[in-house]
Amino acid sequence: MSNNRRPAYLPIAIIAVVIIAVAAAVIMWFKPDSSRIMPAQPVSNTLASEANSSQSTGLGDGQLVQTTVSQNQSPFVTGLERLPRSLKGTQIDGEIIIDENKQLLVTEGLRRLFDYFLSALGEENEAVIVARVESYIRHHTPEPAASQAVAIFNQYVAYLKALPEIEKRYGNLQLQATKSGELDLNAVTQQKRDVANLRQQYFDKPTITAFFGAGDDYDDYSIEMVRINQNTQMSDVQKQAARQDYVSRLPDSTTKTNIMQQANLGELMARTEQMKARGATPEALYNMRRELVGAPAAERLAQVDREDANFEQRFSQYETQKQRLLSQSADQAQAKIQINQLEQQLFDDTERKRLEGYAALQQQK
Repeated sequence: MSNNRRPAYLPIAIIAVVIIAVAAAVIMWFKPDSSRIMPAQPVSNTLASEANSSQSTGLGDGQLVQTTVSQNQSPFVTGLERLPRSLKGTQIDGEIIIDENKQLLVTEGLRRLFDYFLSALGEENEAVIVARVESYIRHHTPEPAASQAVAIFNQYVAYLKALPEIEKRYGNLQLQATKSGELDLNAVTQQKRDVANLRQQYFDKPTITAFFGAGDDYDDYSIEMVRINQNTQMSDVQKQAARQDYVSRLPDSTTKTNIMQQANLGELMARTEQMKARGATPEALYNMRRELVGAPAAERLAQVDREDANFEQRFSQYETQKQRLLSQSADQAQAKIQINQLEQQLFDDTERKRLEGYAALQQQK
């Protein structure tokens, strides 16, 4: 079975997770008409951050890389020959989309395609990967879109080489701020400006939006959440209202939808814990969940509750009988055999693996 290879997405400014848990959302995209796509195998698309790319690829400092290679000089034809071990058995992550005039349409998926191949640097040297990417593009894409994609790849590699210098300038400031317990939002904001200025040196505005727009939206959201959280002049109620107001003013987009789902999930967890502590009925929990996440999800959560309650009941029975066996048996070896038999009687294989951790959790409570 094949696996998708996806570079991890770590937004430039998102060290905000030190203070607020911001779940990474998956940005859904739809496959365009196959007559306009080259290649026709787009796959799911966790965004790869430029920061992670610059570190994982190990690209050295330098000017714009000239990757144009004559087809008869290149060691590749399709770009997929002799793939490195980390890419073998994976689907290509990304897309090349062209219009009816065979002009390139720059998308976030094009950047994913670049990151897919660049993630293998270390197994392959830079020159090999550069040749591989250009061969792949030219084999799967007509002109002039092919040359346009190759040119953007050149710019992207050069950008990745320049990016670590900005990271070095701000790394210590961020570390100090984190150790002090609060994020230095001024430093984070300035870093974002420097990164934005760097992008303008290598890309036009449409490419910047396509490659980095979604990540920037999440950065801005996370920074604002931290800004609200660090505001000592606001009460918890005021902070919650400010968070909701910020999200409500976001333009309609997939990013906003994911952020709202994330916010609903946080509220769902908090309200579930509060209601269970007050002894809420299953019906009350279901109604609250249905309001926040819809009926199907509410039903699934109710089923999880039933399964957890059943496990807890069996665990309580197990602990009672286990303690009785240990206290009453003179032969501890025999007692352990009986306890093992009890475990097999009350729990399946998966549940037995949870017993030790669940017991430790119960002791903490």
